[in-house]
Amino acid sequence: MIRVLLVDDQPLIRSGFRALLDLEDDIEVVAEAADGREALALVKERLPDVALMDVQMPLMDGIEATRRIAADPALADVHVVMLTNYGMDEYVLDALRAGAAGFLVKDILPEDFLHAVRVAARGDALLAPTITRRLIDRYVTQPPPARTGGGSGLKELTDREREAVALAAQGLSNDEIADRLLISPATAKTHVNRAMTKVHARDRAQLVVLAYESGLVTPRTP
Repeated sequence: MIRVLLVDDQPLIRSGFRALLDLEDDIEVVAEAADGREALALVKERLPDVALMDVQMPLMDGIEATRRIAADPALADVHVVMLTNYGMDEYVLDALRAGAAGFLVKDILPEDFLHAVRVAARGDALLAPTITRRLIDRYVTQPPPARTGGGSGLKELTDREREAVALAAQGLSNDEIADRLLISPATAKTHVNRAMTKVHARDRAQLVVLAYESGLVTPRTP
């Protein structure tokens, strides 16, 4: 059973999401919160598998709440998926750097929303296709300077791990990485997971951001 915490300052939004989730046999909404501070307390109390977190909220916003969740070793199994009406680049980057496992806009189709919850519960990164394109476009037009300290673990990656990370940064799934590298999906997942461990990335989403920020992946103008 996937345990979900709903966090949004609008009761109507929460009730809409809950109505969808309550119809699923493998998903249980364990609590609701109206702000980041309340969410942080409930995450510690209920230990959900997935926290669906609004970005802009009173008292404490979703990004700060996510940052505190990610910093707590006791909450390592909680996967945060950010929700917003906007899908603006600065929110995407801030959310991923804070430790979010994914980022979705609220106009997502119901079936895609449910898929997102299940993907996040497995520990995989999730970005809506429109968000992925905007994120990559941001790096293409304004690539950030390479990190000098945080990316030191990249030196420890094997050639195969580097290839897998580069493909993950392009938005490819493990199955797609496997097809590209002519390996099994399980081996592709192993390469990605080992790379995350070596660079101390909390999850696949942070690994993708680090790949660009470190210079491992160099954006090219289409």
